[in-house]
Amino acid sequence: MTYAELANKGILTQPVYEPGKPIETVARELGLDPAGIIKLASNENPHGPSPKAVAAGEKALREAQLYPDGGYYALRQKLSAKLGLGMDQFIIGDGSNEIIELLGHAFLAPGVETVMHQAAFVVYKLVTVMFGATPVEVPLAPGLRQDLKSLLAAITPRTRLVFLASPANPVGATNTAAELIELVRALPPHVILVFDEAYSEFLDNPPDLRPLIAEGRKVICLRTFSKIYGLASLRVGYGYAAPELIAIVQRARQPFNVSGVAAAAAIAALDDTEFVERCRRENRAGLAQLGDGFKQLGLEFVPGQGNFLLVRVGDGAAVFAGLQKQGVITRPVKPYGLPEWLRVTVGTREQNERLLRTLAAVLQAA
Repeated sequence: MTYAELANKGILTQPVYEPGKPIETVARELGLDPAGIIKLASNENPHGPSPKAVAAGEKALREAQLYPDGGYYALRQKLSAKLGLGMDQFIIGDGSNEIIELLGHAFLAPGVETVMHQAAFVVYKLVTVMFGATPVEVPLAPGLRQDLKSLLAAITPRTRLVFLASPANPVGATNTAAELIELVRALPPHVILVFDEAYSEFLDNPPDLRPLIAEGRKVICLRTFSKIYGLASLRVGYGYAAPELIAIVQRARQPFNVSGVAAAAAIAALDDTEFVERCRRENRAGLAQLGDGFKQLGLEFVPGQGNFLLVRVGDGAAVFAGLQKQGVITRPVKPYGLPEWLRVTVGTREQNERLLRTLAAVLQAA
């Protein structure tokens, strides 16, 4: 009997997440100098990690022989003070991705449905399928906008989770606070909104769903330290919701799911307001720089408020390959049903200039 015959039903057809290629892999495959490659593919912070987080992580590493606090008391206490919520309203995850999986453990099963937009962050669909539930994908509106009324229309008695991000990855679409409030108040009582706020720190005035949670609405919000705080390699994120919902999801969480180094770095990062403000300011300038460059090249793009832009280049796979040969890594989004587009992370001013210069040459050659 083969391993495939022994495996659980469905695991062999489970879709696999394909991350952006690391610099070292591209250098090895194409025979390039790693020092000459820039990666604008994974929405990482081009300004590095929070300096306060680095210092705290280095200190915690000296006690790596000890298990971390499995309840992450200090981190939840810091988040509680920062967001004005009870400590029992937070769950800490190995990135916000793990919290999506924990929600699957708690609420998804065969016969149950989730609702999301087409071209939504692929992990929503992967987790849905993993637990035997059915993903219902709603078409985007013209301009790759997220129509929240279409999400509501797709809800059935079998729906348990509605996934929504704003800004949305990879399309970059955002929704107003008024639209989000209208959506939440219209949800039937058997549905939980999973609101992904991975890029909220880049917004000047991000939507605030905490009052809706206080009203008793069924909402869980997800955030990550991977983006503006620059801690993607450490894998730490969190969710906040009503204490009852958090208590249920906590039952699916493994003990010590986040390292002590990551937790210490995250606590310190929350205090690094100067770093966050600088990154937000530089990102805003980078969005404008890339947008102006795309306009000059005559390229359609989706205006965004996160740390990336979606740009229409024609043959996305060919342009991606052409850029990569020149040491510029971007993200093709054909798996999201957008074969003519690339997602480009906002880099430093110099990286953005190089991307635009190389893109112009690749398009001209094509």
